Amino acid sequence: MTDQKIILVTGGAGFIGSNFVHYILKKYTNYKIINLDLLTYAGNLDNLKDVEDNENYKFVQGDICDYDLVDRIIKENKVNLIVHFAAESHVDRSIKDSKSFVQTNVEGTRVLLDCTLKNDKIRFHHISTDEVFGALSLEDEPFNEKTKYDPRSPYSASKASSDHLVRAYFHTHNLPITISNCSNNYGPYQYPEKLIPFFVTNLMKGKKVPVYGIGANIRDWIHVDDHNRGVDMIIHKGKIGETYCLGGNSEVKNIEITKKILKLMDKDESFIEYTEDRAGHDLRYAIDYSKIKKELDWEPLIDFEKGLEETVEWYRENEEWWGRLKK
Repeated sequence: MTDQKIILVTGGAGFIGSNFVHYILKKYTNYKIINLDLLTYAGNLDNLKDVEDNENYKFVQGDICDYDLVDRIIKENKVNLIVHFAAESHVDRSIKDSKSFVQTNVEGTRVLLDCTLKNDKIRFHHISTDEVFGALSLEDEPFNEKTKYDPRSPYSASKASSDHLVRAYFHTHNLPITISNCSNNYGPYQYPEKLIPFFVTNLMKGKKVPVYGIGANIRDWIHVDDHNRGVDMIIHKGKIGETYCLGGNSEVKNIEITKKILKLMDKDESFIEYTEDRAGHDLRYAIDYSKIKKELDWEPLIDFEKGLEETVEWYRENEEWWGRLKK
């Protein structure tokens, strides 16, 4: 691979993908990015307004399931790295209708892999989730790279399937791949159906925030910038064929994060509305990131309390951005 990377970023108009585009263009002034995004409900070009005129950035609206389009993008731009963020990712939506999740997350990944295979086996990094590992009890050790897969929702099952496909292409075709499984991301530009922006924007409108069950479910939160810094290290220094787990070292109960947000928004607990628990709601996720710390010297740097405060403030200052999406 040349020193200059020409990166095809899939799903680069989404939350994590758009933050990755910002991160790479800022850090590597000689890298070029082609952003392929279908612009479904969660894709938003407003996330990228400040880079749309950057000579090292190009946007293409299209579907990762379109083989001819992906193949043409790779050839015309001489792509030498794919970073695959594009995915349907909302668990509740997958419970109601799993079709688009299987189509995008499984078939879309297959198309990308076949295109990399056809084009000189270019480098491929696959973004996945800790949800493929299932759920933990309060006593269980955190997930790591050797944890058995045990997906519990149509969403996580589709991501598990795509992970297996990526590994299969490594073993069968010697495709140069890496995979990262991360915990719950938070930060700017996150679509307001997700917990933190959903709660903040509801409270800004004077609405209550829904908490599943009694809010006992635990998630490990990682700031999107820490996540993308980890992806950066993996694509440059990670061992081909390996998986790396990225965690935030911040396990928090849903009710606790709800109360933190209420405090930051100067609201009391009367704004909490307890609702019927989600079907198959996993109790706890947690990530052991010791492998990537040992091999690549990565660890999360953004303190959750500080990161949450800054994130809440971002949504308070960007009502025009999320207001259009909430409509």
